[in-house]
Amino acid sequence: MALLDDLKVKAVELTQVGMAKSKQLAEIARLSLANTGEEDNIRKAYIEIGKLYYAERGMAPEAAYTSLCEKITAAKINIEENKARIAQLKEEGSIKDSEVAAVVETEIPAEEPVMTAEPEKEEE
Repeated sequence: MALLDDLKVKAVELTQVGMAKSKQLAEIARLSLANTGEEDNIRKAYIEIGKLYYAERGMAPEAAYTSLCEKITAAKINIEENKARIAQLKEEGSIKDSEVAAVVETEIPAEEPVMTAEPEKEEE
């Protein structure tokens, strides 16, 4: 009977240790998830700071920010040029977005396999 009692006590202890470990892991997961959310908040705030700085000082940035502001300005110019070219191409061919989608969705038929060597002849 003592053996069963010892086993029962050990089973209860293992269960308690397992539950404690589960609670610990759940809290770690909760805190890690909270940290991920906070890091996302930081990233968003950095982006907003950058947008504000560019809006206010982008044309006359401080020396440390000059190259970054120039990259943003160049990218904005490229985007506008690309948009103008897209509009021009659509106007020239009077292409509609649905027509472009239809061309993209068209399947290209598979080619027949090409034999690279002649089949071996059977010896007579």
